[in-house]
Amino acid sequence: MKTRARNILLSILSLLAASIINIAPVNAQDDAFEPYEWDLTELYPSLEAWEAERQRILQQIDNIEAFRGTLGNDADSLYAALRFVSDIYREVLRVYSYASMEQDEDLRVTNAQERNQLGEGLFASFIQATAWMDPELIAVGEERINSFLEDNEELADFSFSLEDTIRQGEHTLSDETEQALSYFSQSFDAPSNIYSLIANSDIPFPTITLSTGDEAMINAQGYSFWRGSENRDDRKLAFDAYWSKWAEYNSSVGMVLNSHVQMQVALAKARKFDSVLQRELFNDNLPETVYHSLVEEVNKALPTLHRYFKLRGRMLGLEQMHYYDIYPPLVSMDKVFDIETTKEITLDAMAILGQDWVDMQRAAIAERWMHVYPGQGKRSGAYMNGSAYDVHPYLLLNHNDDYDSLSTFAHEWGHAMHTLYAKQVQPFETADYSTFIAEIPSTSLELILEQYMVENAQSVDEKLFYLGQGLESLRGTFFRQTMFAEFELALYEAVERGEALSGARITEIYGDIVRRYHGHDEGVVIIDDLYTNEWMFVPHFYYNMYVFQYATSLTAGTALYAKIVEEGQSGVDNYKTLLRSGGSDYPYELLKAAGVDMATPEPYRAVVDRMNAIMDEMEALLDAQAGN
Repeated sequence: MKTRARNILLSILSLLAASIINIAPVNAQDDAFEPYEWDLTELYPSLEAWEAERQRILQQIDNIEAFRGTLGNDADSLYAALRFVSDIYREVLRVYSYASMEQDEDLRVTNAQERNQLGEGLFASFIQATAWMDPELIAVGEERINSFLEDNEELADFSFSLEDTIRQGEHTLSDETEQALSYFSQSFDAPSNIYSLIANSDIPFPTITLSTGDEAMINAQGYSFWRGSENRDDRKLAFDAYWSKWAEYNSSVGMVLNSHVQMQVALAKARKFDSVLQRELFNDNLPETVYHSLVEEVNKALPTLHRYFKLRGRMLGLEQMHYYDIYPPLVSMDKVFDIETTKEITLDAMAILGQDWVDMQRAAIAERWMHVYPGQGKRSGAYMNGSAYDVHPYLLLNHNDDYDSLSTFAHEWGHAMHTLYAKQVQPFETADYSTFIAEIPSTSLELILEQYMVENAQSVDEKLFYLGQGLESLRGTFFRQTMFAEFELALYEAVERGEALSGARITEIYGDIVRRYHGHDEGVVIIDDLYTNEWMFVPHFYYNMYVFQYATSLTAGTALYAKIVEEGQSGVDNYKTLLRSGGSDYPYELLKAAGVDMATPEPYRAVVDRMNAIMDEMEALLDAQAGN
């Protein structure tokens, strides 16, 4: 229960980067914007109803104690306890999701922050009240539990979680120790919560004067936008202003991240793991060869990444690439992708997945499941929250009417459609899917969209734009996220060796890795010392070895997309079977059943081949243009 609870909490917390600009807030009272704001009343009709439900669930949580000592009595007793606890958990997630999403509408609202803390507290109370269950189940033993499964067919919904609980026996502590640890469950998230407040509301970000004479605030939104400016002086100015401000907080943010790393190392030791990496891979029963194959193959492929940077320099007309030259588009395109256009393009592109997919997505998009536009105080980035099993997924976007927003829209709807397909088949107990699986549909939908846009481009320049966006996606997800994973592992390993971490030391570690990936010493991309503070910008380092799964998911998504293209209907059916599987088995096994073995080099090498093929096509188009 504790592992699944943590996985769902991470899926709620995880944010995906999206390019957004600093604009005036949306007026929530303006009826014109209402269709583009999510309707949280489908969860609870009012704040009073939410509070009443929270109080009711707190009382129900107190009743869990009555089941202690009964799990091994007989099959019916086990079922009664698991059903009671699962039903409460379902309700806890709904209460927590409401508070989390309401806060994200405007992080400046103190009352919303307090409600979110109450939601987290409810989650923590549930964890504390159920801490005794895993040790008791393990004590009952695999043989007796298997006999219960045979005696009562209603236990089928719990069979996989029971199997997983027994598997984790060697790392599950005594009843008393698990209970003691559960009291700290809310405190374990303190570093992440502190970081979020620093990053999103406490730092007074600077304003710069652009080459046009206009002023722009360089907060997360402004930085994400202006780092992609076609004016090199403006994007360098944005880089310098943003990272100079972050550098002022190097020591304090370093201490926050260090406290998180130290805590996770201690928890891994407490559970008798040799390392945090071993613990995180064990949680999903992933072979360690998955992580090591990814890192090894990505490092072998760094010449391909450097080839991309050289192509980027050629297309931008630069003799020497610098770090601030990575984000501007390779080709200018002023096409507007407003939200209605975005919807229709996405639906047209998804025709490859069949009419049932398009019909389901069209109906869902028509509902008020999305919070679409950016506004002051709104959480940056984008995410899908699918934890309210009895309602539907919710999506937070920050739509800017550009291609990045279109791509993000497809990405997040990949998550939402995954949730909807899983719920078609899976009960609540197995509908939630592992992070290792979660990013596969999102990245595969980006690939489908990318190919659709390339095929429907109206000019060579437009085709080059979309191909360039595809390259940037591969850089940002396959290479950059693996780079982040290497950095994160380096921090854990440093603490596991007994070394101290400060903001300066963390920056040094990050600087060495980011420069190696970008060929700094070879003169491929020059990275100034100031920009090695970039680690401070990434919230995912508080999610425990989360980021490598973006790269593995893109890899798996690429392989599954290739099956769709090459095999037609059987490839589509294979893809949907994976989505409908939810969390009914270990993610590595689900992917193997879908024909993708992530412990082998082949899927990763296929991604590198795809990247080289895109560059071959772009260089051919550029050479043809030059010939004209």
